[in-house]
Amino acid sequence: MTEFPAWLASHVPAPARHPGLAVAALGAAQTLGRGGFALTSPAFGAGEELDASFTAGEEDAVAPPLEWSAPPPGSQELVIVVEEASAKGADPACHWLVWGLAGQRGKLLEGEVPPRTGKNAFGNSEWLLPDPPEGETRHYLFQIFATDLPLVLMPGASRAELLASLQGTITACAVLHATFTGGTQDDDADWDDDDF
Repeated sequence: MTEFPAWLASHVPAPARHPGLAVAALGAAQTLGRGGFALTSPAFGAGEELDASFTAGEEDAVAPPLEWSAPPPGSQELVIVVEEASAKGADPACHWLVWGLAGQRGKLLEGEVPPRTGKNAFGNSEWLLPDPPEGETRHYLFQIFATDLPLVLMPGASRAELLASLQGTITACAVLHATFTGGTQDDDADWDDDDF
């Protein structure tokens, strides 16, 4: 298995350093955070736990909201790739592939349908709800890429097709890390509130 790139290590915690991540293949020290390019979410901070409303923990769960700063001048399109970075195997489990976003500062609202989506690890084009086994913490890496060419990729493309089409076009990239632990945490909260 290939090594995790040193230029990325300080931006990604150790349990989330999967060498097969899209950003490890497409990014570089010169493009990571170039010009202050950054990815954030109003729903969680870097390294924080995803709310159950974005996971298999809730019935009507949706994709979390995301916001990004302006990419470098000349960027034509933005692409978002979300992967489970603690997955075993050569490739991390793909949770979301999004493209067709304008090459400028912007956001995706909670549950908003993106312009174009590709196939996740289950083969459908939706936000794949994180669903770790009870008590197990998984790590998710939200990755955004700015490209100097618009993508000519049909909706429903695979992760491999998307990554291949992005080769050599990246002007900037940024990452945002989140975790989620399987099981119900509400029971513990109720227990703490009980009077003994």
